[in-house]
Amino acid sequence: MDGQLIAFTGVAAGMVAMPGADFAVVVRNALDSRRAGVAAAVGVAGGLLVHTALAVAGLAAVLVAVPALFGAVQLLGGLYLLYLGVGALVAAVRRRGTPDGAAPGPAAAPVGGPPARPGTGRSLRQGFLTNALNPKAPVLFLSLLPQFVPSGEPALPRTLLLATVVVAMALVWFPAVALLVDRLGSCLRRPRVTRALEAVTGALLTTLGGILLVEVVLA
Repeated sequence: MDGQLIAFTGVAAGMVAMPGADFAVVVRNALDSRRAGVAAAVGVAGGLLVHTALAVAGLAAVLVAVPALFGAVQLLGGLYLLYLGVGALVAAVRRRGTPDGAAPGPAAAPVGGPPARPGTGRSLRQGFLTNALNPKAPVLFLSLLPQFVPSGEPALPRTLLLATVVVAMALVWFPAVALLVDRLGSCLRRPRVTRALEAVTGALLTTLGGILLVEVVLA
């Protein structure tokens, strides 16, 4: 039995399940529809695939070793999280003015009808960019993966296996979150609950984006 692989699986599960920007984006999209939530979840897994592929190829080391490049990714990631967070906060505020909880505007459904739902392409893109532009991920993978490569064993096959475990965990966890949110939809999609969830996820995304930008300024 491969004890190190079992230990890494536990670590990977905790890492993937930890609430953060990925979780917030999946929940917010799942409030729109099941398909949007699952698309965002697949996008997050796609972002993780990029990070693990870069780590396996050794390119993540270059990103970490070049401060300007790392800072650029951090800046883009922070701005994108701010964009998503502010959008969620604005949507929460706009919903307060409508009796059925649907955000007003050209994309809203007629009064009495269900809210307009975004396409899965946008949700997929949001999930992917939220994860792929996370500058902390390369550092995490570079520091974590080598610890679970047994001494004397070829590094590449083992690293590929560990990377596969991480992506597989994401493909299980985030769609499960999206499906759970959709399952609880009758409760979570009540206007007041939806506004509260959008406000919370918006505040979380805005805070995380702000932290990244502050780190860029202080670097």
